[in-house]
Amino acid sequence: MASEEELFANIDALLAEEPQLPPPAERARLREAAGITQARLAQALKSTTQTVKNWENGRSEPKPPRLEAYQRLLKGWAAKYPTHGAPAAPAPMAAPQPEVPEAFTGPAAPDATETETAAPVQAPAVQTAPGRPATSRRPAAKEAAKPATDPRFPHGPLAVLDGDGSAYAIDGIVLDCPATTVPELVEWTLKESGLGAAKLNRYGKDSDPLIVLTAAAAVKLGLPERLEGHEQRRSLRLPEDHPVVKQVAKAKWQLTQRGFGPWARIYRKAGRERQCVQLAILSWDALDERSWPGVSDMGPADIARVLGVYAQRVITPRGSTAVSGLELMTALRPPTKAVQDPETGNWVSGYNAGSLGTEPMDPAPPEATPEHPVVVSSGWTGGFLNEEAYQWVRSVETLTDEECTLPFAVGLDLNTAFLAAAARLTVGLSAPDHFHGPKFNPKIPGSWLVDLSRIELDPRLPSPFTPTGERPTGPAWYQTHTVAYAQELGYDVHPIEAYLRRETGAYLDPWHDRLKNAYVDTLADLGVTRDLDDRQFLAAMERYKQADPALAAVLTAIKATVKGGVGKLRERPQGRHYKEGETWPALQRPTWRPDIRAAVISKARVNMHRKLRNMAAMTGLYPLAVLSDCVVYASLGESPLDFLPYAASGKPQPGGFRLGPTPGLAKLEGVQSMLWAVDLMEKGLNPARHIKGGDAVLDEGE
Repeated sequence: MASEEELFANIDALLAEEPQLPPPAERARLREAAGITQARLAQALKSTTQTVKNWENGRSEPKPPRLEAYQRLLKGWAAKYPTHGAPAAPAPMAAPQPEVPEAFTGPAAPDATETETAAPVQAPAVQTAPGRPATSRRPAAKEAAKPATDPRFPHGPLAVLDGDGSAYAIDGIVLDCPATTVPELVEWTLKESGLGAAKLNRYGKDSDPLIVLTAAAAVKLGLPERLEGHEQRRSLRLPEDHPVVKQVAKAKWQLTQRGFGPWARIYRKAGRERQCVQLAILSWDALDERSWPGVSDMGPADIARVLGVYAQRVITPRGSTAVSGLELMTALRPPTKAVQDPETGNWVSGYNAGSLGTEPMDPAPPEATPEHPVVVSSGWTGGFLNEEAYQWVRSVETLTDEECTLPFAVGLDLNTAFLAAAARLTVGLSAPDHFHGPKFNPKIPGSWLVDLSRIELDPRLPSPFTPTGERPTGPAWYQTHTVAYAQELGYDVHPIEAYLRRETGAYLDPWHDRLKNAYVDTLADLGVTRDLDDRQFLAAMERYKQADPALAAVLTAIKATVKGGVGKLRERPQGRHYKEGETWPALQRPTWRPDIRAAVISKARVNMHRKLRNMAAMTGLYPLAVLSDCVVYASLGESPLDFLPYAASGKPQPGGFRLGPTPGLAKLEGVQSMLWAVDLMEKGLNPARHIKGGDAVLDEGE
């Protein structure tokens, strides 16, 4: 057990000081007000996240020496974050924080104390402009059971507006909205609705309120019920001469460069602050059926529930789940913070350590895409990173007679494999530097030109170095994790050249923590909990979609947020009129970082191969096919329980595939006939693709 001194040192890094333990609810409030996740607190106290949850819901109490350390932390937080209405101790960082644009001040070492991710629960009330208060119809029982967590936003982050003026918010709240035009709706939302959400990081910004319009509400506000055109409806926009667009401009509101489409953002600069309302129009396909299955067909109250749970656990939607995944990264790692100028004493905008800053960064040529200006202008011909997810099918010639007689092919799908790969992932924060003949260092993120074609591996397994699973044919560019895995397999690696980054950090850690908690908590609400044994887990996974279709839709959206967010890190040009070598809008984002995307995918693919090797060593089984995060095995029965490795005690063997709801663990994806799988393989098709329905691409678009 850790010593008391060690625990105190960890707590001092979060804050400091000492009383008796407050009630469980107050413990949670203080932690959230400080912006500390349960996972981070558990790490500091050398405990587990579940133990911290138990302390905060009253199921258990800490024991020495953790008790004294926890007391000291809570006392320090209580002094900084008193309950609403009590006088707060003066804080040295109380200066106003400037709006963007803000300057990138240069690289700095990441500071672990500046990356807390939970939103503050109690925040000071703000004055609103005079106007008719928003009346609400809230079920009395729910009002008593679930008080507002932030007095500035008593009605939650969003509302779904129907044609009769009823705006359905979270927890069964129904507001009366009198607006008949879009400008009136924006004014009502900002001044009277009580909608919005607190920032997710102390240096970030509060989330803009979201109003979702049903088809009837859209028509009432003067919008067409449907957007029609040759392009996908989600890519369409209202023309600039449309009456509603003119109304917005006449009222001195502005639209972002995306225009008035399915996800319209309407804003106005007001001094240092920006007033902004996000609209989502259901009948314009704002909610993609792949990411939000069945949600558009639900009633307004159910839609508000689905989006509300997502907003509270992930982020208030800002667009597609891919867009929201990317926005969540920035919300959890704001690019700037207020710093004091040592010469003038004034508070100015400064770089927030551990973030990607405010300015876009050119990739190294091998990390870019062929049409990128860096590649076209330099005439680069040295090849590119090809770090993609697996799409591999095993050669029929390597199948044994015994495998061909097995009656079933069983697919195992890893839960949010790319999210699991983002955990504790060190990525580059600064621009790449070019090196010739460098010595390989597995701790430095970057791209390495290495010849891995000499490495001999079992042909019954895919090569870990290529997404096709085929053996490399010569020198190629690889991300650090891929080269490190070759070293782990016992081979000497001698890079020819490399593009490496000097400033590094675990940029995606808070993003991983928030999405992991959202995923696990939503599964738990659906009855899939960590305390289930494997048989119970499989049974719960079979019925969870029927248990609560609304929460099942939230779960799908969370998974789409992970894949879409990672894919957006390398968003390619869209539209018929793009010409090679031209810049495109995504390149203006600091979050256009193909090297980070490559790091996530490389680590996920290496993790998959490691499990495949361990499974072969423990069971003698080799996969039939692998597609992205799904692997197919031949089996005597139709359940993974028929072939997964278990110890004599009945516990799963570590190192191989294990069942469970946690990201990185496996679940049953599909069961098909072994003969069907072999037939597909003989035709050169991937059985995993047909089990999963082709869901393998990390979406780079909207």
